[in-house]
Amino acid sequence: MTVLAFAVVVWLFVVGLYGMVTSRNLIHLVVCLSVAQSATDLLLLEIGYVGHGHAPVFVDLPKHPGPTVDSIMQALSLTDVVLGAAVSALLLALSVQVHKRTGTLDPDELRTVEPNRS
Repeated sequence: MTVLAFAVVVWLFVVGLYGMVTSRNLIHLVVCLSVAQSATDLLLLEIGYVGHGHAPVFVDLPKHPGPTVDSIMQALSLTDVVLGAAVSALLLALSVQVHKRTGTLDPDELRTVEPNRS
């Protein structure tokens, strides 16, 4: 893993974390969480990367095909993407319900707003 790749991962995570901390909208908060989560995807792919490696499929390759990329990291990255999509969908659905019941998406206003009893 190169220093530049690690710097991009750290930068993505910091940007997402900064957005989550300063967010004044629940939708914006979910999007910033997705940005921070994409940093973990990139980190997993960078850990499993092998220079000049090929896919870990050995069906039609010679006896000693050379280096292969780490398939475990690819599987973990795919799992991370699926879980991130599920968490984002759940949080967006909760945000819609919060807006329906309170009329606001501002987290600071949610502490003082009485829910609509309709």
